[in-house]
Amino acid sequence: KRLANMATGFLRVTKQYLPHLARLCLISTFLEDGIRMWFQWYEQRDYIEATWNCGYFLATCFVLLNLLGQLGGCVLILSRNFVQYACFGLFGIIALQVICSSEIYVLNLALGGGLLLLLAESRSEGKSMFAGVPSMGESSPKQYMQLGGRVLLVLMFMTLLHFDTSFFSILQNMVGTALIILVAVGFKTKLAALTLVVWLFAINVYFNAFWTVPAYKPMHDFLKYDFFQTMSVIGGLLLVVALGPGGVSMDEKKKEW
Repeated sequence: KRLANMATGFLRVTKQYLPHLARLCLISTFLEDGIRMWFQWYEQRDYIEATWNCGYFLATCFVLLNLLGQLGGCVLILSRNFVQYACFGLFGIIALQVICSSEIYVLNLALGGGLLLLLAESRSEGKSMFAGVPSMGESSPKQYMQLGGRVLLVLMFMTLLHFDTSFFSILQNMVGTALIILVAVGFKTKLAALTLVVWLFAINVYFNAFWTVPAYKPMHDFLKYDFFQTMSVIGGLLLVVALGPGGVSMDEKKKEW
């Protein structure tokens, strides 16, 4: 109970800033990828051309589309302008990457879940993308977007699991899995999500400190990828903290009992 009271106090103080921080963390994967394409333009283009044998022009178009789509979408989301269109644009970038790679990765689905949560947040601010469409209730689409986002966050979290036999890895997996299940079903949602945010942030800074590794070493890129991937999970969880679990959750159902 004391922990719950501390969490409530924290949320009351940070309520105004939490959604901004959540959006920044959530889109950090797209932001980092777009910036990397800007600074590694020629390397990215040559890699696409050599890997897919698609020619200079198509490889250039692919890199340019990814760069503009990701950076443009991130700027719109952070500035809260045309958020829904930005989310749809990032959905398109994910779909394009899936089509071009011919594989569906767990991270692609999970990032889609994060974008669903962003759409739910924009709807909660009165920017409905379902205007004029009949629904079961005024906020029914928002509730199901929140549910879908929470479930897909589980997929995003699964990419962070480390399957080895060390005591700390086993403890990390057990604690994290228990908390993410609570978030998915919507039970003690804000407390579970906030606890998981603190847990993941501490682990992320300690284990994925890419800034301590020289940029020319391959480990730098691996750690950087894992760092921003984890930050996207944290961003999604912070949105859950800011928005709550929504109507389709155990927390909401308890109020009816």
